[in-house]
This record gives sequence, structure tokens and C-alpha cells, in this order.
Amino acid sequence: MKTWYGSAGICINDKSEILMVLQGTPEEIKTWSIPSGGLEKGETFEECCKREIEEETGYIVNIVQELQIKKGFYEEHDLNYEVHYFLVKVVGGGRKIQDPDQLIYDIRWISLDSLKTLELSFPEDREYLISLIHENEFVI
Repeated sequence: MKTWYGSAGICINDKSEILMVLQGTPEEIKTWSIPSGGLEKGETFEECCKREIEEETGYIVNIVQELQIKKGFYEEHDLNYEVHYFLVKVVGGGRKIQDPDQLIYDIRWISLDSLKTLELSFPEDREYLISLIHENEFVI
């Protein structure tokens, strides 16, 4: 069985807002997600995370720490997945969609209140993201 590997970056600003992108294929309903994507050949998970964030949002980030590894199985695709989540800090760039896959439609800093009701691409991440905002009193 095949396994898909990817990385995701969680960036929280000084207003306790989380960086998210509105995404989807042209025929799909668009939903919100933290910037993420697939590992390319020869790339580390950290490099993947930084590249995906820059492609999807225009921001250049540094990795602060690895947070978790999410593993699972997509029945509809008969595919295992492994996604490495990283806490990141913006160090440059600026808000700009430059996604080569053309799947990103918007970039926003999402408040905690909005995160509680937003339609997410991966709803299973909601409580984890909320807990990160609550637990971390840092400025990213």
C-alpha cells in the first residue's frame, strides 16, 4: 500500500490569529487549512514545510519546532498518509498567493473565534489548533 508524506506549518501571530489558506480544486467547495503539502524527492519535512508556506502564502518562515506527526488512512483513495506538523515563525516575504498547483484562493489570519466555526479541510485538526492557540502565549 502506498503512503503519502507531507508537512504542515502552524503560524500564530501576536494577536493569537493563525495563518490559513482557502483551498480546493475548481470543482470542490473551498475550505480552510493551515498551509501544507506533499514532500518532494530529496526534501526534508522541514524544507517541505517552508516551501509549501512560501508557495501558498508568500511568507518566508523559520521552523520553531516539530509539534506532531499525524498518520492515517484515506479509504476513498486507498492511501496511508503521514503529515509532520511544525510551529513556524514568519521572517520575511509578504502575503501573496504563488501556488503552482493553483489550489489556493485566499490567505488570512484567522481569529480563535472564527476558527471554532470555520469550514476546515481537515476538521479533525480543529481542536488541536485551538489548543495550540490557548497553550501558547508567544509572539510568532
